[in-house]
Amino acid sequence: MPSYLAAAFAVLSLCYVGSTTAFTVKMTSEPSRRTFFKKVAGTTAGVVGSTFLQTAEPANALGGGLKTCNAKLSSYGLPAIKNVPSGFSPLVEVYGKGRNREPLLVSFVHPLDWIVTLPSQDVNGEDGTIQAGEYAKGDTATFYLLPDSGKVQNLSEQPKDFFKNAISKAISQKGDSIYQDFKITKVEPVKGDYNDQQYVICDFKYTLLTGAGFEVDRQGVASVTSEGKSVEVLWAASTRQRYKKLEENLRSIAGSFRVYSEGLNLSSELMPENEF
Repeated sequence: MPSYLAAAFAVLSLCYVGSTTAFTVKMTSEPSRRTFFKKVAGTTAGVVGSTFLQTAEPANALGGGLKTCNAKLSSYGLPAIKNVPSGFSPLVEVYGKGRNREPLLVSFVHPLDWIVTLPSQDVNGEDGTIQAGEYAKGDTATFYLLPDSGKVQNLSEQPKDFFKNAISKAISQKGDSIYQDFKITKVEPVKGDYNDQQYVICDFKYTLLTGAGFEVDRQGVASVTSEGKSVEVLWAASTRQRYKKLEENLRSIAGSFRVYSEGLNLSSELMPENEF
């Protein structure tokens, strides 16, 4: 294959990985360089443009900016978010707006170009979770509430197996068969900045088993706490190959995680029963 064709296909491959838009390029046996590169340029511009709109806009729209997030925290008498790393955006959102869940106010920071997804609401209540990520690259941060766990006192005194159980359940929401070789490599208790809250930062790694039969080594950092009636986890992870590059970002995400419930009246945030 001529070198210019190989280079063009490389561009197309990179664009395809970074976008959810699929495309097909048809070629004759004697392609014209000018015609081919015109198609490549047009396709590349379209894919890159759609990728930008799908990543930057949701994060800015949902996060609302530091001023907006801190105003919301202040309205509940909660401490402001003081440190947002360069290139990051804060997120303050209520988990449990549906009548089927306990409402919690959740906050954390995430990279500006990550897609943010929120729980969906319908007549049956709420489904899904709060999540941010650059999914095409395998970079994610996901909130998880451990069902039927109850309030846990003295969280920092819990054994390592407690955190292994909580985080392994968080990463296996789709079933126990999607991962193997899960290990907690480090546990570090930290104090929150409100009402003596306790958080425990955990380093972990595991092997993801994909539906296509591939095994993907992943590594991450999680923050575990217990507010309200449950145990809550925010876990941030990427592939082993990307972890070294992203470790600082993942630690910033986990370290910024806060959950608030006790003493808060979140009724104004909940979905009305007659909404649907």
